[in-house]
Amino acid sequence: MQTRTLGRTGRTVSVIGLGTWQLGADWGEVDEADARAVLEASASAGVTFFDTADVYGDGRSESIIGGFLAGNPGHGITVATKMGRRVDQEPGNYTLENFRAWTDRSRRNLGVDTLDLVQLHCPPTPVFSSDSVYDALDTLVEEGAIAAYGVSVERCDEALAAIARPGTATVQIILNAFRLKPLDEVLPAAREAGVGIIARVPLASGLLSGRYTASTTFAENDHRTFNRHGEAFDQGETFSGVDFEAGVAAAQEFAALVPSGLTAAQAALAWVAQQDGVSSVIPGARSVEQARANAEAGSVEPLPDGFETAVGDIYDRYFRASVHPRW
Repeated sequence: MQTRTLGRTGRTVSVIGLGTWQLGADWGEVDEADARAVLEASASAGVTFFDTADVYGDGRSESIIGGFLAGNPGHGITVATKMGRRVDQEPGNYTLENFRAWTDRSRRNLGVDTLDLVQLHCPPTPVFSSDSVYDALDTLVEEGAIAAYGVSVERCDEALAAIARPGTATVQIILNAFRLKPLDEVLPAAREAGVGIIARVPLASGLLSGRYTASTTFAENDHRTFNRHGEAFDQGETFSGVDFEAGVAAAQEFAALVPSGLTAAQAALAWVAQQDGVSSVIPGARSVEQARANAEAGSVEPLPDGFETAVGDIYDRYFRASVHPRW
């Protein structure tokens, strides 16, 4: 497993991490024993970065991770959580008082005194330019509640606003073969500032695994059913905001590019991990097998010449017109 420095946190983390939204909610049912097995398998495969949030299953994901950490002293794992989605999405709710309450809850869930990294969880756009918000986050660091802070964003302009702030350690952003806009400005700005990039939705909600057809269906409580058009939260979080049928067709073309010995999912993860400036890629996993296969992408040799160009061509033909201007 390759490792990278996680931006201004100074921590060393695995280039393939683990996203744990699916261990809490919105991806169908995952029982606690299976969730724990995914954490165990990931850690055994060299994953040292877990990403969660206080709203994933209303704290369920954090609590499961907390139990895992307690049972594995000396684990060496960095845990990033997120806050801000437990209230109405109004900029006025992003206050020091609320931050203290939310981080206290996350510390209890995770069983730690100091949170490794706390990210604002895709807040309203004005929050990214609020001096008082960053002052409050700096206060949490000074008080020892958090070791570092970052942001999770929907849009590239939000990422650039956060990168310009000296205390921002990391930016989490959607980056995959169907979402290329962060390569234009965000990754170069982050590299220059020393800010870590955490790449989420790297498989476009599973599309890039190449396993779906136009007739594939998902459980009712899976966001790939109920949020295809942004009914519950930002549409970009589901299939990266691309049309499902177009995504299936594009994924078939992507799969044809995959070198021998790799799955389409592993190639998609390796492609993201090999982008200059990416600190860690955080695919989710619902099974031990998925967790192990994802982790293997962290040791893939550089993808062959022409792969990058072919990815860009697929994006240009299928998605640039609809995706690039929006996020």
